[in-house]
Amino acid sequence: MDSGNIAWMLTASALVLFMTPGLAFFYGGLVRGKNVVNMIMLSFMAMAVVGVAWILWGYSLAFGSGNEIIGNFDFIGFKDVDPEIGPTDGYNSMTVAIFQGMFAIITPALITGAVAERFKFTTYLIFLVLWMTFVYAPIAHWVWADEGWILGIGAADFAGGTVVHINAAMAAVAAAVLVGKRRAVERGVEPHNVPYVILGAAILWFGWFGFNAGSGLAADGVAVNAFMVTNAAAAMAALTWVLLGYATTGRASAVGAASGAVAGLVAITPAAGSVGAMGALGIGLGAGLLTWLAVRYRHKLHIDDALEVFAIHGIGGMWGALATAIFAVGGVGIIDTDGGGYGDWHLLWANLRAVGATLSYSFVVTFAILIILDKVPGLGLRASESDEDAGLDISLHGERGYVGDGAD
Repeated sequence: MDSGNIAWMLTASALVLFMTPGLAFFYGGLVRGKNVVNMIMLSFMAMAVVGVAWILWGYSLAFGSGNEIIGNFDFIGFKDVDPEIGPTDGYNSMTVAIFQGMFAIITPALITGAVAERFKFTTYLIFLVLWMTFVYAPIAHWVWADEGWILGIGAADFAGGTVVHINAAMAAVAAAVLVGKRRAVERGVEPHNVPYVILGAAILWFGWFGFNAGSGLAADGVAVNAFMVTNAAAAMAALTWVLLGYATTGRASAVGAASGAVAGLVAITPAAGSVGAMGALGIGLGAGLLTWLAVRYRHKLHIDDALEVFAIHGIGGMWGALATAIFAVGGVGIIDTDGGGYGDWHLLWANLRAVGATLSYSFVVTFAILIILDKVPGLGLRASESDEDAGLDISLHGERGYVGDGAD
């Protein structure tokens, strides 16, 4: 085993886990002060619940050698997941299982932005287990396991554009439709803590270097390039959001800068192993423009995706998947930004199929899970009206994020 690879992969794993608290601050700052503890807890508890379920059966279903649809139970309870030896040169099987577990943790946490300020906490804990089992694990197997059918058709998702972002975005749409709109909220609410939003986005940006640069599973040139293009796309998308906002309002929004950065990070995720610097700037520019437009006009759909999960992660993820095929270097993409020539269309078609399958499966199965949970006596999806009015912090957790005016 290569100790350098292992050291880097464990560091990358820690960076990816750190993204979940970053998401907690990002989402927590965007809601009203009376719901900040609840929003932070939704992300924090994903680390606990999915962290346990991943060891017990999640990793086995995602990466066990079952068939092209789902893994088997060879690795139940991390059986035969060895810290000393593994099937791939340079690292062991436990290193990969740890790294992938961090992806499994943050993905369902992304969904919570769509149902902010109104989802029942106890139901959410059960939803985490079911969604990781029946939605996340199968799609991860399709895309990343050796037997997976999406991997088999030649689609490229380097670090989780379909598995994480498009998957979570469509689940968010299903959840927002079933849970319904927030009470007395027409066009969103003013973020109660903009510094939290910026802090959260900065942590996400920092952690994303592990997310993308770690996905090559080695400390090598691929990781170096992935690190570089990750930063480039985030920077370009953040700049694009700020400039578009300034052009339309005359103000440079801090929340807009943070949202743009996250959109750029989402879009570069599937492409980080395939594109160069100029391709990354193109992806960041497209992500900034497309997600800014999606947020600006999303309300016309009359779906209360409270924190714009689909606009950022869905539109950003789909653009990233398609842009991977457009900008991939080495003659693989449609436009070869490395050599200036043209590649082929096979990767675009494969990625389109991957996107379509992920959109469909995630929405349908998430919808079914939530319908069942809503019908179970004592569960249900939505907090009571009195709980919503009082704020979920005090009504569901018995705690306040702030004392005094900040709670409003």
